[in-house]
Amino acid sequence: MQPTLRAAVEKYLIDPSLGWSGSAEAWQPLAFVDLDACEDIAQWDSLPPFPVIGFGERRHRLASTLDAVLESPIDAETLIKQVERAPRAAAVTVQLLRTSERLSLEHALAMESLAYGLLQGSEEYAAWLMGRRPSPDPEGRVIVERQDATLHIVLDRPHARNAINRVIRDQLCEAFTLASLDPEIRSVKLRSVGEAFSAGGDLEEFGTTTDPATAHLIRARTLPALALARRREILDVHIQGAAIGAGVEISAFAGRVTAAPTAWFQLPELAMGLLPGAGGCVSVPRRIGRQRAALMMLSGQRIDAQTALRWRLIDAIEDQPPVTV
Repeated sequence: MQPTLRAAVEKYLIDPSLGWSGSAEAWQPLAFVDLDACEDIAQWDSLPPFPVIGFGERRHRLASTLDAVLESPIDAETLIKQVERAPRAAAVTVQLLRTSERLSLEHALAMESLAYGLLQGSEEYAAWLMGRRPSPDPEGRVIVERQDATLHIVLDRPHARNAINRVIRDQLCEAFTLASLDPEIRSVKLRSVGEAFSAGGDLEEFGTTTDPATAHLIRARTLPALALARRREILDVHIQGAAIGAGVEISAFAGRVTAAPTAWFQLPELAMGLLPGAGGCVSVPRRIGRQRAALMMLSGQRIDAQTALRWRLIDAIEDQPPVTV
């Protein structure tokens, strides 16, 4: 093990041969397992209710049962710092990922919404809300045009980096619902105007619905992913610049995703005391696997287009002409 890695993970190293006792006193923000040093244990009967991250030999039989195995470009120092800032959100995130991979897509989306609502009532989220400095931006729109059997959908809010506010969310939901109900639509192409694909959910609107149960019921009616899920195989997405939060989550549902060479991807919700709530706890793991999804969510680190291609978050790197409206 590299000395810098040993120093970073030292206080959270655990011996997997001891298993998880279930003792309340044993709770901690996260744990690390040295796969090069531990015995040949096939699996644990159960994981503790916080993130368990492996490092070292990925072919070890225990590796696949953990929440993640460290992998470049994700580094241990950043991951630890993020989890220590929001340990409750990190615990809920990995418990959701462990459970939802065994559920149908629709049931997994419902579980994600419930977990997101739980965190909306947390002290970690409240602390983030108190410290944010949002600034209003133009409302924006979604342009929807049909050409024969193809539905073209364009996010047009470039001055806000195509952040998804209520207007954009509702119009996306309407467009995806149209595609899901019309069998004559054979292709849906999602693009965006400007330098960024999408900066994710509009921070200006975070916290405006104060009751988590009400927010959950709103998501149950208006979450674009619910309509998109019915015919996600016909969705084609191209990403330029930043794809953050919901920008990653929505695109990960698509049957085909391409990205410009300079595109980058990030799931920063843990720093807000939250988890991805636009379908990403379902779409991202089903594209890149539960463990790599956990690395992105727990660390909040950016990955570039080359990493996204290697991880299969995207299908190809392509230069495409900018969208004009």
